[in-house]
Amino acid sequence: MVSIENLSVEFAAKPLFADVSFIIGDRDRIALTGKNGAGKSTMLKIIAGKQQPTGGCVSAARGTTIAYLPQVMELQGGRTVMEETLLAFDHIRLQQAEIERMSAEMAERTDYESDDYMALVERYTRAEEHFQMMGGLNFHAEVERTLTGLGFDRSELNRPTSELSGGWRMRIELAKLLLQKPDVLLLDEPTNHLDIESIQWLEQYLQQRAAAVVLVSHDRAFINNVTNRTLEISCGRVWDYKVGYDEYVRLRAERREQQLRAYENQQREIADLKDFIEKFRYKPTKAVQVQERIKQLNRIVPIEVDEIDNSALHLKFPPCQRSGDFPLIVEELSKSYQQEAYVISNVNLTIRRGEKVAFVGRNGEGKSTLVKCILGEIPFEGSLKVGHNVQIGYFAQNQAQLLDPELTVFDTIDREARGDVRMRIRDILGAFMFGGEASDKKVKVLSGGERTRLAMIKLLLQPVNFLILDEPTNHLDMRSKDVLKEAIAAFDGTVIVVSHDRQFLDGLVQKVYAFGGGKVREHIGGIYDWINSRPTPHPPFEGGSGHHSRPDKTAYSSTNSQTESTPSLTRKAGGGSSLSWAEQKAAARKRRQLEKAVNEAEAEVTQLEAAKKILEEQMATPEGAANTSLYERHARISEQLAHAEEEWLAAQEALEESERAK
Repeated sequence: MVSIENLSVEFAAKPLFADVSFIIGDRDRIALTGKNGAGKSTMLKIIAGKQQPTGGCVSAARGTTIAYLPQVMELQGGRTVMEETLLAFDHIRLQQAEIERMSAEMAERTDYESDDYMALVERYTRAEEHFQMMGGLNFHAEVERTLTGLGFDRSELNRPTSELSGGWRMRIELAKLLLQKPDVLLLDEPTNHLDIESIQWLEQYLQQRAAAVVLVSHDRAFINNVTNRTLEISCGRVWDYKVGYDEYVRLRAERREQQLRAYENQQREIADLKDFIEKFRYKPTKAVQVQERIKQLNRIVPIEVDEIDNSALHLKFPPCQRSGDFPLIVEELSKSYQQEAYVISNVNLTIRRGEKVAFVGRNGEGKSTLVKCILGEIPFEGSLKVGHNVQIGYFAQNQAQLLDPELTVFDTIDREARGDVRMRIRDILGAFMFGGEASDKKVKVLSGGERTRLAMIKLLLQPVNFLILDEPTNHLDMRSKDVLKEAIAAFDGTVIVVSHDRQFLDGLVQKVYAFGGGKVREHIGGIYDWINSRPTPHPPFEGGSGHHSRPDKTAYSSTNSQTESTPSLTRKAGGGSSLSWAEQKAAARKRRQLEKAVNEAEAEVTQLEAAKKILEEQMATPEGAANTSLYERHARISEQLAHAEEEWLAAQEALEESERAK
């Protein structure tokens, strides 16, 4: 579909990558990986045509459409949420206007027998058939489903976009791209502003409805659930793995071991050649052999080893004073703004010393409101008690704005560090992508993401015993998130994490507080226990355009290996088992059979949808519009597709019934 050939990019005469070639095929789900600065975003911009390479080219099949969602874009105001999203269908509106123009022309003309009039009728017929095949004007429901799937409430669809934050406006841009149904979808950190439910909805959409996808993301659970191919940019080259991300990590480690062995063997060979040359350089009887060794040495192509930082950095919070047994007790807490409906009402929760809990839920459901109540920043109704000797450390989204712009990165952290941590400041900064010369930059020249990471390091060094972290991972790469997660897990104090990053929360928190509908519900267990306890999320599309959405495989299995190896049907809330071993085996066997039936039905639907799409593309051409056999085949495939979808729905219902009965 899209071919990248001998691509080279240089910045200030320094090569970013050279002679890169690969192909993006139909239905590819590609994760673009590499260390920060390797060129991932640059690659997406070049494929999208937003940036020109130094050398090489990007070519696409005729008619291929490419859509690109950057990390940062300029967003226009002046329209409502619905009006802005409907711009995705401007091409249909233009087609409708052309049909109306031709209809008016036919009504005015009287030369019914002329060749020109018959040609007009034929053009009108083809345009009308293509317009109806594209769904006509029946796209408002599709727009509404997409916006609600991405987190918008139906009451907000007529709200002006100028009143929305940048994150919500980015969701509108993402919705517009999805509704355009491009052949290739390029996404740069699409989950940064999405909650867990919206991320799961997007996962389902990309699995079921998107064509080819190339994405850059630091959300490991997201890319594991979406991608089936991994492209790594390393040492100026692209390594192509036809596997998902977790399998790629394993294969990459094996490849690097092979590189190291080959590199060591080559270094020994080079050393032997140089020793021979130095030893016999001035002996006339060895002149021929010396010259051969010199030529042999010049012919050696140095083996490059992937640039991977394997340094074992472990951060620890500084020692802190012991707090009371109950750092936080909330009873019947409610909060409303300006006599409006309550954002949260009758909240009751108790957090014990040392607990690590997660606040989850859709944006706008009151997570930040409750945090502000805990910090004493806003008034509320009810009771909230902060325990004895509690010292709160808070990381907020605007934390970066409080940094001194005139200090350097190093000085900012040096002023916070205490004890032996001061000897490791450079290592700490390197773990959070401030290595080398970056540590000498002044804060005022840093980007928003860099300031956020710096503020996180500063918090890590404060002697507190109660941490409240609001979206701490938004601008961290996977290695930095691992460092932060390890530090929080080893922290002796109490932690509240407001986050939508499932991989980060997995294994870190022991309790989940879910916000929704003004209520806060407690769930004992990890993040995937909570996710699997909820009803299966609504699919991205239901009906419409002759298509049914198919199930999200992640709705039934976690990306966490421990969760996969221990099926949820074998556990009770308290961790015990309610079924005998034989019953567990029988239930697991039945479940595998049902999942196989769902997957087979899904594969058949996918194949028929692809065949139907090809026919529709042929019917849209002038030659195809006159070919009646295409319409007959289209009708047969549509009938087969409807039957296959019924089989899929039956299989899915049986699987869901099995889930409910466990």
